Amino acid sequence: MTPQYQTHVDDITAEMLYGFFVGWPNPPAPDVHLQMLRQSAHVVIAREATQVIGFVNAISDGVLSAYIPLLEVLPSYQHQGIGSELMRRMLNQLRHLYAIDLMCDAELQKYYERFGMVAGQGMMFRNYDRQNGSPLVNEG
Repeated sequence: MTPQYQTHVDDITAEMLYGFFVGWPNPPAPDVHLQMLRQSAHVVIAREATQVIGFVNAISDGVLSAYIPLLEVLPSYQHQGIGSELMRRMLNQLRHLYAIDLMCDAELQKYYERFGMVAGQGMMFRNYDRQNGSPLVNEG
C-alpha cells in the first residue's frame, strides 16, 4: 500500500501515534507527540489508513529560518523511501526561507546531504530528563 501524505494534523489522534521514538530513554507519550505536531509551524505526515507511519516537523519564525527537530518513520516502514519523501515535502514547504537547520548524529549526515544540506557546526544543550515533554512540576 502506498502511504498518503498530508500537511495537517486535523484528523490525527494520539492513538494513531504509537511506536515512534524507538531507543529513546524517556520518549514522549502519544498525547504529547500530538501536541508537538499541532504546535509546529509545518508538518508532513505519512499514514496508512488510521496509522501514522512517519512524520517530520519544523518550527519557524516564518520569515528567515526554520529548524527541523524530528524526522521519524516507524521501524517496520523504514528503508522504503518514506523518510526521504517526508524530507522532500518538508523542504519544499520551507523553500522560501533563508536558513533551514537540523541537528543530527554524524552517521546521519550523509543521509541529509542527499537533500542538499551541508554539515555545519553548532551548539546544543539537552535536558534529557525533559525528553518526554511532560509538564514541569512546581517544586515549591
